[in-house]
Amino acid sequence: MKKTAKKQSSEEYGIEESKLMKLFEDQLKDIYWAEKALTKALPKMAKKATSEELIAALEDHLKETEAQVEKLEQVFEVIGKKATAKKCDAMAGLVKEAEEIMKESDKGAMRDAGIISAGQKVEHYEIATYGTLRTFANTLGLDDAAALLEEILNEEKAADQKLTEIAESTINIQAVEEVEGEE
Repeated sequence: MKKTAKKQSSEEYGIEESKLMKLFEDQLKDIYWAEKALTKALPKMAKKATSEELIAALEDHLKETEAQVEKLEQVFEVIGKKATAKKCDAMAGLVKEAEEIMKESDKGAMRDAGIISAGQKVEHYEIATYGTLRTFANTLGLDDAAALLEEILNEEKAADQKLTEIAESTINIQAVEEVEGEE
């Protein structure tokens, strides 16, 4: 069920020209690009993973990420702006690093541990970004935008926790038991 956010434009609050509003919009465009990039990266990570639990977590997070893209589009709508993506150099770098980890690691628990590591770096970047955006929205009086950003922030925190649980319960233990040069 899609929530419809009450139209709450920045003009309504007299903050159209605010420097904080400009920064908020720029960061929103940045994370919008990042989430769209993740919708392409997560399937690749799931394909390279071997743990069924990790594959399921990545596939679940892909669905969640697709919904987050829609929530970000709602945030743009709330502030009366067209949803526009601006390349996020940080996410591009994190995705590239994940690709290198997957390429350079042996199939199995070691690669899965690398995928979790890369995934958690992504989650921590997103947690920082959404926390900041939510705070900006609160400061700007954009309550509906802040609520949507809070939802996404909580989802990112849960995804990070899920990766930690998978790593600690099985993957890291199995990776310790793998011997270098063994596949």
